[in-house]
Amino acid sequence: MLIDLAIKLGVCALVLGGVLNFAGMQTWLERKQSALMQDRIGANRAYFTVPWWLGGAPVNWVLRKLGGLGILNALADVLKLLTKEDFIPEQGDQFLHTLAPWLAVFFALMAFVAIPIGPTVHLFGRDIPLQVANVNAGLLFVLALASIGIYGVILAGMVSGNNLATIGGLRAASQMLAYEIALGVSLIGAVIWYGSLDLQIIVERQGHLFWGWLPAWGIFVQPLACLIFMTAALAETKRVPFDLPEGEPEIIGYFTEYSGMKFGLFFLTDFVETVLVSALTTTLFFGGWQVPYLSPDGFHWPWAQGAVVPISHLAYVGLGLLSFTVKVVAFIWFFMLIRWTLPRFRYDQLMHLGWKVLFPLSLVNIVAISVLVVAVR
Repeated sequence: MLIDLAIKLGVCALVLGGVLNFAGMQTWLERKQSALMQDRIGANRAYFTVPWWLGGAPVNWVLRKLGGLGILNALADVLKLLTKEDFIPEQGDQFLHTLAPWLAVFFALMAFVAIPIGPTVHLFGRDIPLQVANVNAGLLFVLALASIGIYGVILAGMVSGNNLATIGGLRAASQMLAYEIALGVSLIGAVIWYGSLDLQIIVERQGHLFWGWLPAWGIFVQPLACLIFMTAALAETKRVPFDLPEGEPEIIGYFTEYSGMKFGLFFLTDFVETVLVSALTTTLFFGGWQVPYLSPDGFHWPWAQGAVVPISHLAYVGLGLLSFTVKVVAFIWFFMLIRWTLPRFRYDQLMHLGWKVLFPLSLVNIVAISVLVVAVR
């Protein structure tokens, strides 16, 4: 019993640590990527020194180099937010004002519980799934938690006692309603094709091959659903070009009356949601942890019939974890590319895209995948 508990806590630490590190990485990556796209240097001046008895000149040289690369900026941000005053407006609700950012980040992190990050590991006579909880309806579980998280944003706008923050909260509610429906309907095609709501089963079935050489990834079966999902999911993260709930040049947004680490939690939630969207896109449409032509016994090359390049079990698990990580990082980079390329939508354009473009297309996708399933099977 204690061993099982320790294993489960270890998997939780692996998933949580990975997510938080990805989120922290984005604070540096976003600055450097935007600087590269705008032909400037970017963050490069946050560094500190240590006394001689902690290493002296060699350690300070390393810290200065890391600061020149901008890597220490994330640490500087955390220190700044921790030392800022925690201000609660007099006309706001103290309890709900404090609760809102915790709700937002808690449900964003909890959504990773059902996402498989690698194949099952066989160690010490035990099968250890690299998934915190093997939920049968894992897809519904993730979508439900991602939807609940928006209540933290709405609550923050409503209890701050500020009209501009209230407008931001209302924008978040209407945006969630417009895009959550299109997002959910677009995934019905994946459920129809793979015949399951279990994310681990969906990933495993993407390990098959079409015509003996093409991976059965969701992107090849339903590219339209992938496009709809990525667009709607990006809107759910409330980042440019869908950052109407924040609208910093306009209304400042739902976090107008937040400071210190409470604002930091909203800041962290944006990055965690980006990781979540990237992980879901990878899991549902790009094979999850699957590596093309890789099976538990080794690589099966389609151009060399019957030839197998054997690998160990731990190598198989490691390649699966590496595949999932690389795909997630690639999508994080892609979503940042969109952020620093496209301008913000007007509010009427936002609603038009959600209700009159994405939602009808998601219905068309259901019909198309249903016809395909009947024709193939």
